[in-house]
Amino acid sequence: MARATADVRRHPLVRAAGLASEVADQPPLIGATALLFAAGVLRRDARLADLGGAMLASELVATMLKSAIKRRIDRTRPHVVADGGRHRMEPGRSRQSALSSFPSGHTAGAVAVARAAARKQPALAPAAYLAAAAVAAIQVPRAKHYPTDLIAGLAVGLVADALVAGAERGIAALARRTEAVDQA
Repeated sequence: MARATADVRRHPLVRAAGLASEVADQPPLIGATALLFAAGVLRRDARLADLGGAMLASELVATMLKSAIKRRIDRTRPHVVADGGRHRMEPGRSRQSALSSFPSGHTAGAVAVARAAARKQPALAPAAYLAAAAVAAIQVPRAKHYPTDLIAGLAVGLVADALVAGAERGIAALARRTEAVDQA
């Protein structure tokens, strides 16, 4: 698979789509979701703040989870193998980008944010899921990730948003109990 992407990754359309997918890298995704949350707070728009806050929280949790996994597994990125390097997947602690293929952080973040958006505003689901799928799908032809990295990133993103949703439910239940006690 890595060798099959050797030429494809240099195609102008793959490069352009890859560049567009960088919106799902940690800094831009954290920045965009934080701006959405801030806009909701500043406009006193609870629905927008809730959306932005959930998206930001899901991205932050996804980042923590994928980083914890990446710190424990060394996996050679496909472009290294395509360029003649040796494939490696083993327990390890390398901080080199060339050995941090597993799991796909772009996929984890895009899925976590898409799931949060769909959960908070279901009308956003089709566009959010399509964007997350596009971000994930381009990672293989651009030789950044293997398909299994994408699957692991998908799982990380889903778990991250499930954790955020669970925390939100717990906070809401606590707030209801506190309010009931205050009214008694």
